[in-house]
Amino acid sequence: MILQAIFFYLFAGVCIGSAIMVIAARNPVHSVLFLILAFVNAAGLFVLLGAEFLAMILIVVYVGAVAVLFLFVVMMLDVDFAELRHGVLNYLPIGATVGIILLIELIFGVIGWAIAPSPTKTIAAPIAPDVSNTQALGLVLYTRYVYFFEAAGVILLVAMVGAIVLTLYHKPDAKRQSISRQVARRRSGAIDIVKVKPGQGLP
Repeated sequence: MILQAIFFYLFAGVCIGSAIMVIAARNPVHSVLFLILAFVNAAGLFVLLGAEFLAMILIVVYVGAVAVLFLFVVMMLDVDFAELRHGVLNYLPIGATVGIILLIELIFGVIGWAIAPSPTKTIAAPIAPDVSNTQALGLVLYTRYVYFFEAAGVILLVAMVGAIVLTLYHKPDAKRQSISRQVARRRSGAIDIVKVKPGQGLP
């Protein structure tokens, strides 16, 4: 029990420190690396909670795909971060307001857990001993919370489409493909058939 507590505080402390460094680091590559470290320690916390499947998904999906993709995008794009930081103080009041609201919610959650920790134990449904962690998670997601699961998928889809629309801008000097013009093109407007006599050549 003491060893489990030591590992919990180790993983939680490194995870919190890495999350702070994601925001505080000036180099975006360092921020992504700290994000990967935070994901790994969060996976360790899931293992301590007995949720091995969630820990594996966190490593495979977030560390193995999303965070590495962020790292490649940050390293390959030639982004002027000094220009992006210009005018960031204009968003400080909104960010501070959101941060204060989140801090108040966390304080109320901790106070409620400290005063009455017993209701949190009654929320979880008992799991049969012969059911694995992955099977129990699937049974809960696709039976009791199936509508919430589908709503989360729709929200993620809308967020993905919104991100694509916001980042899709056309440069005026870039040559782009026009599918409609290519489909509407005919042979008369594309090529000229010229009959060349022997020894004449092209003008």
